Amino acid sequence: MTFVPGQSRRATPSAPSRRTVLQAGSLVLLLGAQQIARGATILAVRVWPAPEYSRVTIESDGQLTTKQLFVTTPPRLAVDIEGIDLSPELRELVAKVKADDPNIAGIRVGQNTPGVVRLVIDLKQAALPQVFTLQPVAAYGHRLVLDLYPANPVDPLEALIAERLRAAPTAAATAATAPLAPIPQPDTATRPPEKDPLGELMAQRATRALPSEAAQTVPAAATVATAAAPAQPPARSPSAPRASATQTDRIIIVALDPGHGGEDPGAIGPGGTREKDVVLRVAHLLRDRINATTVGGNPMRAYLTRDGDFFVPLGTRVEKARRVQADLFVSIHADAFTTPAARGASVFALSQGGASSTAARWLANKENQADLVGGINVQSKDQHVQRALLDMSTTAQINDSLRLGTVLLGEIGTVGKLHKPRVEQAGFAVLKAPDIPSVLVETAFISNPEEEARLRSTAYQVQLADALMRGITRYFAKNPPLARSRSV
Repeated sequence: MTFVPGQSRRATPSAPSRRTVLQAGSLVLLLGAQQIARGATILAVRVWPAPEYSRVTIESDGQLTTKQLFVTTPPRLAVDIEGIDLSPELRELVAKVKADDPNIAGIRVGQNTPGVVRLVIDLKQAALPQVFTLQPVAAYGHRLVLDLYPANPVDPLEALIAERLRAAPTAAATAATAPLAPIPQPDTATRPPEKDPLGELMAQRATRALPSEAAQTVPAAATVATAAAPAQPPARSPSAPRASATQTDRIIIVALDPGHGGEDPGAIGPGGTREKDVVLRVAHLLRDRINATTVGGNPMRAYLTRDGDFFVPLGTRVEKARRVQADLFVSIHADAFTTPAARGASVFALSQGGASSTAARWLANKENQADLVGGINVQSKDQHVQRALLDMSTTAQINDSLRLGTVLLGEIGTVGKLHKPRVEQAGFAVLKAPDIPSVLVETAFISNPEEEARLRSTAYQVQLADALMRGITRYFAKNPPLARSRSV
């Protein structure tokens, strides 16, 4: 085509003009700026109530920026989340608070200012809040975590005492007339009586709750609630010794540690079974059996590092067992592997050196990552102290752990297939209590469809609990708990 000067060249219909391109580009930039100002998208919200602390988790596709203020009277935590608008997901937090939450009374959420959402958590008691963020890990995106710790936490020893007194309110009166036989131990004639802090605390509690000899036949709660005193028993001789918990009870404490919990589901089977749920049910069954058992006439008591669906850091699990001066520590898990063919139960003890097998090392590394998934505040001073504790394990503790693991493995083998015929060893963080024989039991492979079905079965859970109870009893028969000292 010949171009004649003075005439305009027509653009082809398919070629956009420069003006059109500039307008479209301006629109893209405008939309992009609005999207950036809008900030992250909220993906999910969760509330995890527990007596030890309650957790609120807000998961998003980008890191959230916050400002927080804690008000003491009445106690509440206000958190401003910047760069977002109020969404249906955030509104769900209001309904997620349960009436029996020990710490959270309610949650209020609203659009404080454009681009700023305010979250107010009303508390039932004075608290020490921790607010921190977690980077994406496993199936989770970015997480904003609000942990509400009671300012006056419940002492686990006191809680254990209260539980025992509720279960056996007449134990003090019974023991006063028929002291329990001590567990045999070497050189008892020359060894001074071992200090039993739990027994002493029980004696103090019993003295406060039961001020008279007459009240020793009634539960502590009934003594407070009832105005009429029971009939007086026959007068005792002035020289008769007053009953106390230290005279009558050497409580044998077994710490049970159901793995994972809360934000950390553990392994998930092909049918959707979550490890954290199965192991908690097995721990509850085993707790009932322990609490109904005596060894050498001395009562046993189970202490659970978690008694519900909430997350407990690995170091805290160890510290809790030490706080109650547990005689044993049994961590309960359900194994998983990349292929469904793996099957069988395993028992593990700590290794100060290398792992006993490549599989043991792999499993230890996997279990030790639980804190990343469950979510810990790495800035917390407690975490630094607990990590230092994990380097103090002793050869004696490991040897005792191997003995315990051997008898447990033998009993588990009577109800199911074993993955390995011996106790394996690796650097499991949760087994590093320096003064408590500690083992980790992998009850089965939840990644195996057949074993997943068994783990879901109440009948098999009962068999597992029975087998573990037999193993614990056998261990104490040959290794009396009083034969080793416990640090206060």
